[in-house]
Amino acid sequence: MAKTETFKGFTPRTFRFLNDLKENNYKEWFDANKHVYEKELLEPLKAFFMALSPAMHNIDPAFEMRPHRAMSRIYRDVRFSKNKEPYKDFMWLTFQQPLIREEWKDYPGYFLELRADTYTLGMGLFMPKKKTMDSFREEISYNAGEFQRITQKTVLDRGYAVNGDEYKRPLSSDLPEYFRPWIQRKGIWVGKTRPTGAELFSADFVNLVKEDFVALEWLYNFMKECTLI
Repeated sequence: MAKTETFKGFTPRTFRFLNDLKENNYKEWFDANKHVYEKELLEPLKAFFMALSPAMHNIDPAFEMRPHRAMSRIYRDVRFSKNKEPYKDFMWLTFQQPLIREEWKDYPGYFLELRADTYTLGMGLFMPKKKTMDSFREEISYNAGEFQRITQKTVLDRGYAVNGDEYKRPLSSDLPEYFRPWIQRKGIWVGKTRPTGAELFSADFVNLVKEDFVALEWLYNFMKECTLI
């Protein structure tokens, strides 16, 4: 992998490898199929990351742009995992500021995750401090009309769902019901999961993801500002 190839799309072999890995998650099988992993999954994922990077740099120049730092490893760290299988049967890439990427705390980030039969796009605050979410809720209340208008168009209308661990007891709020999924969270991220389809096998998949991620830029900046207050 001395150089990065142009992204031409993933192939059915990409997802066949991930599916086979689920059924053969042991060292001997992986070693025998490592060349498949590198050619069909690792190389196109890196090429995808590089093709998407200019648009993401325009969103935030502080994003980590080194692929080896922004892409997951296939090898599972079993020291701290209940799952002792040596390999992950999925891979992801992120666009996030490098100093906080490892813990996903307090600053929002984007991600793409590939699995054998699905892929997921997302962005959000995954492990924020309570004061960050308190600030997020306050900013929504100050700008409720604008927040609803923009997030309806750029998030919900594009098929994203609001996610994150919820408080068991409803938080007090005078805002309309639209805002309940946004303010009831301990952390918050928006995501959409789609089945593996033909769009993944085209070079134009970069543009599809770029359009989605650019559409989320307003919300990204809204979340980012909440971490700075």
